[in-house]
Amino acid sequence: MPVTRSIVPNLFTLMNIFSGFTAIVYTSDGEFTTAAIFIFIAAVFDMLDGVMARLFKATSEFGAELDSLCDAVSFGVAPAYMLYALYFHTLGEIGILLASLPALAGVVRLARFNVHNVSFDDKNYFTGMPIPSSALTIIAYVVFVHGQGYYPVSWELYVVTGLSIMTSLSMVSSVKFDNIPRPTKKAIKQRPIVFVIFIGGFVLNIVTSGKHIFHFMLFYILSSSLRHFIKWLRANPEAADDIDESETEDN
Repeated sequence: MPVTRSIVPNLFTLMNIFSGFTAIVYTSDGEFTTAAIFIFIAAVFDMLDGVMARLFKATSEFGAELDSLCDAVSFGVAPAYMLYALYFHTLGEIGILLASLPALAGVVRLARFNVHNVSFDDKNYFTGMPIPSSALTIIAYVVFVHGQGYYPVSWELYVVTGLSIMTSLSMVSSVKFDNIPRPTKKAIKQRPIVFVIFIGGFVLNIVTSGKHIFHFMLFYILSSSLRHFIKWLRANPEAADDIDESETEDN
């Protein structure tokens, strides 16, 4: 394999999967907070590899595919295994299935993204929640919500199962999720409300040491889904009217 300038961003990508693998090791030892930190580190490397690729003008299909393979481990398998070790191991074989959903959905999400991603340009929206966002939602729940008295212990089955299903469906859905806006005048003018929300969420979690990351991600998922549902409601009556008219004419 020839050594080219693309080796720099690719090394950052490999550090992504190394961090994800390390997170799995710590999860197996029951050290969930440390595992969550390494998944977060993987996300940092995932962001930096794209920056380095653009800096070195080394974007390529190879780099994109390598990035997806690493993301599947760091943001798919590692958080899914964390859910299994945290709770789903108590449910036997059905627990394995429920815990695997974020990994399965994440791989589908990555494959769909690679098929439809025709350029390396940043976009305002993602179709389906990005797999790093799903991982962030899961690790935020594990570290800051689970066992912290937010709900009765008897609800754990429903809450953890709901979390696994919600993040999985969000990734493979057709819901439009906002991309993080760039801190530029043009981006701020295009989406000022989105910019304020993201900045507000960032500041809030810095001040509270990350305690509200899960709540912010929950808001991210629910608000995006609600916006999609409202758009569907606005479009659906027209389609329903067309169906009714055609049926009337046939009769």
